[in-house]
Amino acid sequence: MSKQSKTSSIDHGRRGFLKTASVGAGAALAISVLPSLGRAEDLPHLQVTDPTAQALGYVEDTAQVDDKKYPNHKTTQDCANCKFYQGTGGEYGPCQLFPGKSVHMKGWCSAHADKA
Repeated sequence: MSKQSKTSSIDHGRRGFLKTASVGAGAALAISVLPSLGRAEDLPHLQVTDPTAQALGYVEDTAQVDDKKYPNHKTTQDCANCKFYQGTGGEYGPCQLFPGKSVHMKGWCSAHADKA
């Protein structure tokens, strides 16, 4: 076997190993992260005392919004009809604005955006 053939087979072996190792590392990372995401039902409820909730004026009932502080608020707006809400059927569901927490479907915050 020539020197070039040996080098070529070593390179292919090395590339194959690196590809396999990369895929394995990616799969291990995905498996380790998935359990921490949990199910929506298992997410803790967002507390109105949470700093992000306070910054966005979050309330668990849209009827409790201070209309003087948020004059653009409409009583028809709530988390269930917001594009950031990802709940499906339960009283609470995940919201893209509050990662790792669930919000009440009748809640509201100043970042409310109607679903398209």
